[in-house]
Amino acid sequence: MLVKSTPAEQRTVLHNVSWETFEALLRDTGEDRGSRFAYDCGVLEIMTPLFEHENPKIQFDRLIFALAVGLETKIRSAGSTTLKRKTITKGIEPDTCYYIQNEPAIRGKQELDLKTDPAPDLAVEIDITSSSVNKLNIYAALGVAELWRYDGEVLKFYQLIESEYIEIKLSIAFPLISVIDMNRFIQQSKTMDEIDLVQSFSAWVRGKIA
Repeated sequence: MLVKSTPAEQRTVLHNVSWETFEALLRDTGEDRGSRFAYDCGVLEIMTPLFEHENPKIQFDRLIFALAVGLETKIRSAGSTTLKRKTITKGIEPDTCYYIQNEPAIRGKQELDLKTDPAPDLAVEIDITSSSVNKLNIYAALGVAELWRYDGEVLKFYQLIESEYIEIKLSIAFPLISVIDMNRFIQQSKTMDEIDLVQSFSAWVRGKIA
């Protein structure tokens, strides 16, 4: 077992964890626990987020929702829902994720099963410290089409192309917005009141589509 702790995140890594044990941990700890799991072929990382991690997650969620409202884009939030598939022995809990292009396919559903349901169209992953598992490989194997990854300073957008993530400048789900635009507002969130931030961002969106 390996434990790493920072002001942003505490990570515990366990090796040789069977899929059945992973499933049992998910079941026993429930959906309301504060930690998030990432599982890759026997390696389980348990990450407990602290303030430096959680605050930008909240800002991303608010800005993405404001963007969808401004663009009148249908969206279904899936939060930190466990995304997993036994056949590839991989699972992960994003900081937040969304159905956008595939929103009609899961509209009205109360449970997700990636054996039959599509993966989320967009996931946001915040890693202030280095993860012990390759999260990009997990998301790619699960089929998440677009990933935004933020390390506390720099935001990167990725698009899934032929089972690999390619860094991109413009969002696929929201072609209006560039990685530079979104990173600018996320940086502003560190020193700006949250209501002012969302209002400023919404005004910027309106200006882009006017």
